[in-house]
Amino acid sequence: MAAHSQMSVSTIGRIWRTFGLQPHRQETFKLSTDPHFVAKVRDIVGLYLSPPNNAVVLCVDEKSQIQALDRTQPLLPVDIGQPERRTHDYVRHGTTTLFAALNAKNGQVIGECHKRHRATEYLKFLKTIDAQVAEGLDIHLIVDNYATHKTAAVKRWLIRNHRFHVHFTPTSSSWLNLVERWFGLLSERQIRRGTHRSTTQLQRAIEQYITHTNNDPKPFVWTKTADQILQSVARYCERIEIKEATSGSGH
Repeated sequence: MAAHSQMSVSTIGRIWRTFGLQPHRQETFKLSTDPHFVAKVRDIVGLYLSPPNNAVVLCVDEKSQIQALDRTQPLLPVDIGQPERRTHDYVRHGTTTLFAALNAKNGQVIGECHKRHRATEYLKFLKTIDAQVAEGLDIHLIVDNYATHKTAAVKRWLIRNHRFHVHFTPTSSSWLNLVERWFGLLSERQIRRGTHRSTTQLQRAIEQYITHTNNDPKPFVWTKTADQILQSVARYCERIEIKEATSGSGH
């Protein structure tokens, strides 16, 4: 940049710092094309900000294909002037799938591991939720559009169990489901730093983290209203349209 603009490196640096420019960084994004995007955003955000009475709101999803990995050499712990060190390569010992339901109000988690993540396992998990949530409470499930959540068997079970109410997130909008944030913490704090020589060890580690979460739950606090989210998306779309129009006029 300095050579191209015939300015000094320090001048370019000052300009970038002044205007908060970080051209070396990149972020990914994907806008939902769901035709019901607005209605679904309002529905789910409404559950977070104004949950219904005599009900529990559960954010549900599967974290599939979690690998039980063992490093090829022992981990070197933190030492004075030296960070924790681990080998870049590993040995695989199988996978497991975690089904989890995060209580949006109190931060507690219902979870169980299965070898696979078919409709059969999802139904088992729905029955676990039914057994663990107190009788007399309606259950509002926030789920994504994965085919497993919409099979005929699942629909029949939900029809028979009237206290369940399902709310689907818009396509490509997993950020609306709070359990995804908890999955991130699970990976960061428990799975990624561990070594697991079997799926049994991996499942035990996951169960320990669920217990840890429930012993000292810290719920995520949703702060943005649906209007704020939709206005932010609209502004972004306007910027994209302006950029495309400008690029097109230059040819």
